[in-house]
Parts: sequence; structure tokens; C-alpha cells
Amino acid sequence: MTMGFNLLITGGTGSFGNAVLGRLLRHADFSEIRVFSRDEKKQDDMRKRYNNSKLKFYIGDVRDERSVAAVMRGVDYVFHAAALKQVPSCEFYPMQALRTNVLGTENVLDAAIAAGVKRVVCLSTDKAVYPINAMGISKAMMEKVAVAKARESDATTICVTRYGNVMASRGSVIPLFVDQILAQQALTITDPAMTRFMMTLDDAVDLVLYAFEHGKPGDIFVQKAPAATIGTLTEALKVLLNVPAHQVNTIGTRHGEKLYETLLSREEMVAAVDQGNYYRVAPDLRDLNYGKFVELGEERISQAEDYNSHNTTRLDMEGMKKLLLKLPFIQNTTRGERAVAEG
Repeated sequence: MTMGFNLLITGGTGSFGNAVLGRLLRHADFSEIRVFSRDEKKQDDMRKRYNNSKLKFYIGDVRDERSVAAVMRGVDYVFHAAALKQVPSCEFYPMQALRTNVLGTENVLDAAIAAGVKRVVCLSTDKAVYPINAMGISKAMMEKVAVAKARESDATTICVTRYGNVMASRGSVIPLFVDQILAQQALTITDPAMTRFMMTLDDAVDLVLYAFEHGKPGDIFVQKAPAATIGTLTEALKVLLNVPAHQVNTIGTRHGEKLYETLLSREEMVAAVDQGNYYRVAPDLRDLNYGKFVELGEERISQAEDYNSHNTTRLDMEGMKKLLLKLPFIQNTTRGERAVAEG
């Protein structure tokens, strides 16, 4: 990042916003970082927590074009993190997911292009690949909107990052399991064989900053990540919290849940460029002659396999424990201190 830039973080009071701010305030030179969100209480908490004159807080909603256009003036770079992310709430209110995740993203990108923003990084999720729930469907459409806008924009570079579950973030399962253990309640798991990618908040920040530095228009970036079964995760937590015999109840798969998550489809894997810790998927830049999409196939796709939490590196108990111990939330909990979900 160059010196003297202005950065906007939409949804900046969430887990990612807090994590990336911690990194940027320590290591980056900037003139101003704007935090844009609907929640005045979280903004006030952040203002007190960071106490930094270069942080500016803007109340607004990505659904509201005027508030987005106003906050975008004078901005050089954007991290677009505002979203509805909870699977159950999006299932009950799918139009709310559409308005925030799809139409809100369109508002952000249109405003960024109009304001001459240099670069926008949009944050997506593994649930956008082969989506089966409203949250994943809305994020898949968000990605399509971002890639389409990237094709149209010459001055503003738009790219996407896609990552899996962020461990110990607000609303994630690890804080729930810890609370159940501390309250001496049975752990409630859906399916012990279910696998999930395991990423820390630092991993998520690394991915977004990598995309910021290397992204070209329409690129989608994913970070290679290990996975674990829910059974291994719960057993590792029980050992770390010294309750190896703690009761576990299997309640069954919830509506909208997958047995495993996918970070790259097989079509994307064919086009993916391996960049060490990351995969980069460039957009399909064929013209709008739809016949090419309908009539021309690729044999490589038929032979490819997607990149999912069943076929990535699988953590065993020791590997899961080591990864959990990297989390400040778990470090504090094992010391007997009151821990809150990260971000």
C-alpha cells in the first residue's frame, strides 16, 4: 500500500474489520481509514478501543445508495465486508440476504467506480460454491456481480476473496462449544463426520491483503486451508479444557447445512493458478456470444475435482489442538480468563 491512502471498510465493525484494523494500525501508513456500518454501538466501542484520530466512523447501510456514495468520496481503496452471514437468518429472510449481499454489493461497486476508487476487494465465502442455502446463493450472486462489474470497469480493479469458517469469530461454533462446556451443558453437534475448513482471523486478513496486492480485475482468490471433522474439533476442545468425558449430543444436520464445504468448484480448479499458499482464478473473459458457453465444452472439466473440506489436508487431534491454541480466544479460556469471540 502506498503512503497517504484513504481506505474504506464496509461492515467494518465485524470480525474481519476489527482484525484488519489491528494489522493496519500497526504496520501501514495511511491518512484515513473509514469504518462504515449500521451499528452505532459497535462503532462507539471501536472508537474507544482504538482511540486513533485516523479512524473515521460513518453510519450507513450498503442498501442505501446515498450513504454509500457519501462515504466513498475521496476513498482510494475498499474492503467490502458488509454482509448478512448467518445461515438460519438468511433462510428465514432470503430477501434481506438479497438486499444486503447482492444489491448492497452493487451499490458499493457502482459508488466505487463513480468515485474513481483504485481497488475494491470483496469478501465472499465457501458457501457460495454449489450453494444450497440462501446465504450461499446470495454470496454466489455477489461474486457474479463483482466479476461482471470488473469486466466493465477500467479504472477500478475489483477482485474477490473466498474463505471458509473463521475460527472463534462471532457467531461461529467454537465459542458456542466453549460456552456449553463452561456451563456444564452437553455439546450439541449436528454430525461428527461433517468437515469444515479451519482458518483463523489472521488467515482471513492475510488472504484479503494478498488479493489487494496481487489481484487483477475479476480475480477470485482462495487460501489453501486444512479441515477437520466436527468430531475431531469437539474432542480437541474437550482435551484442551480438561473435560475429556464431557457429554456430546448429536442433534442431526440443520436445514441448509452441507456435509462438507467447497472453496473451488471443479470448473474453477481447471482454471486456477497455484500461487503457493493461494489459488487464483481469473475470470472467463470470453465475449457475450453465448453460443461459446452453450456449444463449446472442456474435457478437462470432466476430469477435474473440486477443492473441498473432504479432500484438503485433514487435521488429526494433535493438529487441531495446535491450531486451536493459536487463537487468543482459546488461550484466554485455557487460562481461566473470560474470553469473547474474536472481532
